Amino acid sequence: MSRGGSPVLGEIAFKVAAGETVALIGPSGIGKTSLLRAIAGLGGEVSGRIDAPKQLAYVFQEPTLLPWRRAVDNITLPTGASPSVARQALGEVGLAGKESLFPDQLSLGQQRRLSLARAFASNPELLLLDEPFVSLDAALASEMMGLVTTFQKTSGAAILLVTHAPEEAAELADRTLLLSGHPAQISQETARKAAMA
Repeated sequence: MSRGGSPVLGEIAFKVAAGETVALIGPSGIGKTSLLRAIAGLGGEVSGRIDAPKQLAYVFQEPTLLPWRRAVDNITLPTGASPSVARQALGEVGLAGKESLFPDQLSLGQQRRLSLARAFASNPELLLLDEPFVSLDAALASEMMGLVTTFQKTSGAAILLVTHAPEEAAELADRTLLLSGHPAQISQETARKAAMA
């Protein structure tokens, strides 16, 4: 993968099965977010093949909400979901009763919940998570990871998670992939969670 004629990522090959969560870890600047963006079709020249379902959702590191729209509209407008589906998704993430609030009336944790609700409402086959729990306290991060786990169990979606936190990978992932920076190499590690199973 290249951007502006400069290489960003070398050759990478991996699969994420339906119902599986794969965590992608590696040092800052190694290309983890670039890889997610390439999978989502959000930029960069890619040689080779990316087989991603059309129905995918991307939860960015920052909430990326529409500040001039109410919470329910932040779901219905980008996803095409009905207001009733949007309200159901808000309820699933603990934001019932906040449908009419604007993003700046929500805490950072609530904004992140809204981003998750938007992703859930789109009913994706593949859910891309780019450090969605960063800067949250441990209790809230754990609660949000539980929301992701519940969503996956009910939807059967595949999940690709970028994280710097080994405990997040151990909590959520069936497999952990290390983006090492060596040419044409991505090493596979067994998540601690899987090792203890």
